[in-house]
Amino acid sequence: MNFRPRERDEPEINLIPFIDILLVVLIFLMLTTTYSKFTELKVNLPVADAQAPKQNPREVVVAVGSDGRYSINRQVLEGVGVEALTRVLSLAAEGNSETVIVISADAAATHQSVINVMDAARRAGLVQITFATQQTGTARGKP
Repeated sequence: MNFRPRERDEPEINLIPFIDILLVVLIFLMLTTTYSKFTELKVNLPVADAQAPKQNPREVVVAVGSDGRYSINRQVLEGVGVEALTRVLSLAAEGNSETVIVISADAAATHQSVINVMDAARRAGLVQITFATQQTGTARGKP
């Protein structure tokens, strides 16, 4: 009988197939990823070719100025936050959740100012929001 211990072969991990798979995945991700260049976007808002708006008896018109001031139904609000906008919108809607909020923002108004109005409307339970735009110069002359 042979009681000598056998020499065991150490297991060997071959990393070459693993590296090949990682390179294929990396190439796939590089080819499918889209890169946006925001500096190339030329955005000029708010102008739209749209039909004349329908008259809705339950509208609250919120104007957002380029300086960040708000006006709700032609009443100017100075230096207000989202909480104050929520209170004023709730009062203007008179508890009717079907009231449509019409946001009429200046083209130079900050994005944050418009988001504040949308957030205040959501907090007040007013979910019907629309944006007022002006027609382009070519559409104004049409009958």
